[in-house]
Amino acid sequence: MSQRGFKRLFEPVALRGKTLRNRIVFGAHTANMAVEGVPTERHVGYYAERAIGGAAMVVVEPMPVHAAAVLTRGNFRPGDDSVIPHFRKVTEAIRGNGAVAIQQLYHVGQHADADNSFHAGWSPSGLPSYHDSDGSHRMTETEIEDTIDGFVQAARRCRAAGFDGVEVWAAYHSMLDQFWTPWSNRRADRWGGSLENRTRMSREVMSRIRRECGEDFIVGLAVNDEPDVEVALKREALSEIVERHDRDHLMDYVTCGSGSYFDFYKIMPTFVYPEKLGTELAAVLKSTVRHALVTAESHIRTPENAEGVLSEGRADLVSIVRGQIADPHLANKAATGRADDIRGCLSCNQMCWGRRSRDYWISCVINPSAGREFEWGGDRFTPAERPKRVFVVGGGPAGLEAARVAAERGHHVVLAEASDRLGGQFRLAGLQPRRAQILDLIDWYQRQLGQLQVEVRYGHYVEADDVERENAEHVIIATGSQPPDGAFQRALPQFDGIPGGGPALSAEAVMAREARPGKRVIVLDDGGNWKGCGTAWKLAEDGHEVTIVTPDALVGKELQRMAVDLPLRRALARLGVRFLTESAVINWNGELATIASLLDGREQQCEADALVYAATNVADDALARGLEERGVSFAAIGDCTAARQAAFAIHDGRKIALAL
Repeated sequence: MSQRGFKRLFEPVALRGKTLRNRIVFGAHTANMAVEGVPTERHVGYYAERAIGGAAMVVVEPMPVHAAAVLTRGNFRPGDDSVIPHFRKVTEAIRGNGAVAIQQLYHVGQHADADNSFHAGWSPSGLPSYHDSDGSHRMTETEIEDTIDGFVQAARRCRAAGFDGVEVWAAYHSMLDQFWTPWSNRRADRWGGSLENRTRMSREVMSRIRRECGEDFIVGLAVNDEPDVEVALKREALSEIVERHDRDHLMDYVTCGSGSYFDFYKIMPTFVYPEKLGTELAAVLKSTVRHALVTAESHIRTPENAEGVLSEGRADLVSIVRGQIADPHLANKAATGRADDIRGCLSCNQMCWGRRSRDYWISCVINPSAGREFEWGGDRFTPAERPKRVFVVGGGPAGLEAARVAAERGHHVVLAEASDRLGGQFRLAGLQPRRAQILDLIDWYQRQLGQLQVEVRYGHYVEADDVERENAEHVIIATGSQPPDGAFQRALPQFDGIPGGGPALSAEAVMAREARPGKRVIVLDDGGNWKGCGTAWKLAEDGHEVTIVTPDALVGKELQRMAVDLPLRRALARLGVRFLTESAVINWNGELATIASLLDGREQQCEADALVYAATNVADDALARGLEERGVSFAAIGDCTAARQAAFAIHDGRKIALAL
């Protein structure tokens, strides 16, 4: 689809004296990259890359406006002018590449995190945090005034650092939303009760920012849609609040996200949710406001999604965050008729929210340069000084990325794949329910390799003699991994497999349809990730009676960090899947499994027609060992060095190709 096909998406739009070159926003999200509370070269490279890639407006990750608002190790230093020169480097990088630079200002209120702030959470009425089991402090009027001033002083610093404006965060039941919401605002003074009182704090924040920073300074407002939680503001109530701010010209735009601290899973919705979640509220507000632009945010992954939202009149702008983490040049590719070249986000949250939730700086499964732009040059590749002959063995994620990037840099690349298709075992993950975006990514690789004239040899099983005959200057081994011969359980390390002698099927064999289990299936999930959980989901969808056995305290333990475990368990429960947690299979004879509790040792019997296991794979390193014995130079990447997740395989492929 050419730019002509994205008619609305690439229309410029005016915003408080600035002209946005298109309607694409790279919205606020906590990248968690600060060191000692200040932005670094990691920030500069990260945001510059999205501006270079064509985003019209970049909203830099939130600045906590008070010590009580600090939430992560990588938060910026609040209340300190020393951050200004560091932020000036960020704004120069964004504005110097044609984008408008905004910074979000936030306060989490009762949902604070004392682990990082060592400060009590402040809130309207002293209600408990939804981050942990802590309570919060009911604010005095003096503390409310201090917090308002915190927002204003943060905005002043933004102006001094070169930002074009700020986005005041009132989304997800944050501090300002807590004042708006009757459930969390139980005050009887001038800050509670009536709508006028409940909106007093946000109106004071925004009007004072305008006075402090001037008429040419952009002021935005971030809100959220939470229709599934009884105590959250409904769309009609939120519309009335936003209209109250719009009537007084307090904001230039309003951004509509989804989810909240009440239901964290919808804030960064994964592939288990429908796309374009933020558009319903955006449409309501679009019909409400008279002055502000409306930005739709949340699971708008693609330019096609964005064009649909805009052409239907649901919003004026669209925020594509994870889509531009995955491909920072999404906007430019769409604008120049290269939408098929966009590397589509998987909506997996594995390395963006998944790393942030563990207090690391964020990255991306399919774009390992995310967060490393200052080291790796972003998603733009420096041509090699001299093209070389590169032979890549294995067409899984590691081999695909190595071949692609090597070819992007001008090398002559041959990729040998033993099967008749690309993707390796990553393709099997794409066959699980709602994970077809993985198959789209593999198709993307196939198109890219074709455009780059990579010679792909299918059905080409490579041995050491074959490698030597290639006479390549660089040999890259990416032969992946294989499931173990037996169902090893970490809880029973004394056994390589399950006692009893019954046959066990790997999750890979089931997903590849190499094995057809009977009606009743036990899925022994030793990893707590998508391999076991997604296979159980697929089996249940296909009509099997499924029991999941896991040593973990909950099904999908590893998926907690991606904010997808609860939606997964709900899907499994709807399909009638039975959960046996904190358990191990101590005997399996092919018809009957004995399952023991890891808490008290109690045993129970479970009749089944098949047992499917999901365990850590074993590196397929036979070719690498053979070459090493012969003294042939090569580089091994991905799972053939150690079985890991796809993110690390793709990282290895990018890293080795950049070094050629």
